[in-house]
Order: sequence, then C-alpha cells, then structure tokens
Amino acid sequence: MMNMIIHVIVVALALLLAAYVVPGVVVGSFAVALIAAVVLGLVNLVVRPVLFILTLPVTILTFGLFAFVLNALMLMLAAYFVDGFSVDGFIPALLCSLIVSVAGAAADKITDRD
Repeated sequence: MMNMIIHVIVVALALLLAAYVVPGVVVGSFAVALIAAVVLGLVNLVVRPVLFILTLPVTILTFGLFAFVLNALMLMLAAYFVDGFSVDGFIPALLCSLIVSVAGAAADKITDRD
C-alpha cells in the first residue's frame, strides 16, 4: 500500500515537472496533480490493456515505439476527466508521457515494485 502511495506521489510530481517544462501541459496545483495521477493510474489499469491488445500488430511493426503513442493517448484521456489538468495536443502529451514514464519507472525501481 505504501509503495502505491509513493508511486502516485512521484507521478504527481512528474506531472508538475512536465507542466513546468513542456509547453501545452497545464496542472493547476499539487492536489490536481495527485488526482490526475490517480486517474492516469486507473486509465492505465482499465483502458490501456485493451488498446494494447488491439494495437499489438502495429506495436510489433514499429518495434514497440507505438507504445509511446498509447501512453500519450492515455495521458490525454486522463486530462479529459480531470479539471485543472489539460494537455494541448499530441506532441505535448507525448513529451509529458515520456517524463511521467521515466518517473514511474524510477518509482518502481526505488520501491522494488514488480
């Protein structure tokens, strides 16, 4: 449970960093970033596996690079549901998802989460 809380906090901080670094990404406050991190986690838990299976041939053809597109789409979907969090276009979503993915991977490594 504690690992999950740490992971959500790290993703929220990554969203704040992305909002600071990437033009077109807006996060209203830390509370909004926490809510966005939880919504992003839920979207990745429910929607992403279905889309991953449906787009598996494209992902294989692009040697896995299409997974970055899926991550950006999941981020845009999460932004749709959270007031105070917005992503203006695909390129900002892609850059933001890269930052969030690296931070999430670091959080997984730190907390020894499989």
